[in-house]
Amino acid sequence: MGKQLSKQQKNAQVVPFLQDGQYYYNKGLKAYREQNYQKASKYLQKAVELDPMDPVKFSQLATIYTDMGKYSQSNELLSYILDELDKEMTECHYFMANNYAHLGLFQEAYKCATEYSRIDPYGEFIEENEDLIDLLTMEDDDEEPFLKDPDDLILKQDAAKSLLETSQFEEAITLLEEIVEEYPEFWSAHNNLSLAYFYVGEVDKAKQYLQTVLEQNPGNLHAYCNLLVFYYYERQDEKVEEIANVLSAVHPLLLEHRYKLGATFALVGHYPLAYKWLRSLYKQGFEGDEVFYYWLSYSAYFTGNVTFAEQMWERVIKENKDKEGSEPWNVSGDANHRVGSMTLEERLYAIFLAVQTNNHNEIKLYQSSTVPQSQIEKEFITLALSNDHHIDEKIAGLYHIAESLFAHSKQDELFLFSFRILTKVYKENISLQNHQGWAAALEYVWRTEANQPITQATIATQYTTSVATIGKYAKLIKNMLS
Repeated sequence: MGKQLSKQQKNAQVVPFLQDGQYYYNKGLKAYREQNYQKASKYLQKAVELDPMDPVKFSQLATIYTDMGKYSQSNELLSYILDELDKEMTECHYFMANNYAHLGLFQEAYKCATEYSRIDPYGEFIEENEDLIDLLTMEDDDEEPFLKDPDDLILKQDAAKSLLETSQFEEAITLLEEIVEEYPEFWSAHNNLSLAYFYVGEVDKAKQYLQTVLEQNPGNLHAYCNLLVFYYYERQDEKVEEIANVLSAVHPLLLEHRYKLGATFALVGHYPLAYKWLRSLYKQGFEGDEVFYYWLSYSAYFTGNVTFAEQMWERVIKENKDKEGSEPWNVSGDANHRVGSMTLEERLYAIFLAVQTNNHNEIKLYQSSTVPQSQIEKEFITLALSNDHHIDEKIAGLYHIAESLFAHSKQDELFLFSFRILTKVYKENISLQNHQGWAAALEYVWRTEANQPITQATIATQYTTSVATIGKYAKLIKNMLS
């Protein structure tokens, strides 16, 4: 009897349970009303994935981000709504103004608030908006309108980005340090500063800034992408695979995040994933810059899409003719991967050795690699290819010191140590003209640190310099080490 179905049960139909975007939206609203913002954001993220053209769902997710204190992420969604989904959703301007005010970007807050007043003077949030404008323009203790105090963060950030893109890392560092000091929760600046330090060889400082982001803004996609790049350059293959696996499961909503993810995968040689994201952006009509088409061409070529890679490379050359000769089919994937996995001092040493063996093809390989190059590396390559030691006095001095070392020793560890120290000296206002003195002091300190004791007098004799000179430069070197 228990196995028999009733007539009502037999006639019952199975109704499939479809979990669409509206289902997750409703679940998210319920969690939001219960002030469970973490769960609410999770449901809303799923909702917008399923309904990517619904501005209301995006707006609700932006609201949740604001309540979670994720003001920059909220503004990214609000900008996306206005740019891509519904420019008539005017309240986004007020919400953005509110977020900017929380971030301390008062000029940007004022711009958004006044824009809302202009385009929707009878809008739902017009009273709150006017209160915000009054707050932004109130007088301070010196009876000066607050907005007369120039808040040029956006200009600084754009300038820093331009410096990074042109590999002017030292200048970018100076500017970005100002930004993070004034706006310690502006995570984009922290991420960019971390990259800049990494590319000039200051790995410890780079990781400090990156750790700050990961601790205080968990889930920051740019930070995780940068971490993947760091592990790649440090040849920590297990870590690379670990982070790559985590990022492979990420499905970003914003075009900027998809671009970052695709370019990062391309840089570390995970071309199928890179091609997936970059190609999807291209299909959506994304108008990228030279760098976008560069990585799209590389990822296409190394996934077997040769014809498409050639088409995209035409876009690269159209933007930058200097890229001629660095096509993916002219630079082997393995060689490019090898260059990318080397530290700054390893690359400088490899370029120096290539000069000693007249291997100009090797030097050109480093010149055309996809690894961002600091100014010191660019000038060192230029010197190596032209053999013109008058290009830059300090670069020439650095090169001559390496030559002095090479005449006395062929120890790889000594050269890596020396290039690491010399890149630090290069940034300081310290002369490198005494080639023999510097070379002698570098070998002396290296041997001392490596428990290979040798007297300064012995080294002085070998390099035809004085004990006093070695002592002088050895002190500077030890300061660099500390």
